[in-house]
Amino acid sequence: MNVTRVYTTTYCPYCTRAKELLRAKGVMFEEIDVTGDDAARARLVELSGGQRTVPQIFIGALHVGGYSDLALLDGRGELDRLLAEAPDTAVG
Repeated sequence: MNVTRVYTTTYCPYCTRAKELLRAKGVMFEEIDVTGDDAARARLVELSGGQRTVPQIFIGALHVGGYSDLALLDGRGELDRLLAEAPDTAVG
């Protein structure tokens, strides 16, 4: 399985939902809290192609997007495949 990273803030309900979904799938992930961390937020914006909102989810080198993107992939049955097949080149 590939390294999964979730960029979050402490006050984001969608971050909580994304983490719950990943945990329900048995996915271990690295959480990167950008609350009040300008350098981490700048890195998030760079990696995500300009996105400033959280969560931003990466599976290996693949930028999945936010919680709604993650949930959509899961609903379509595509998330498990991505978790198994995404390139394992780490980001962040």
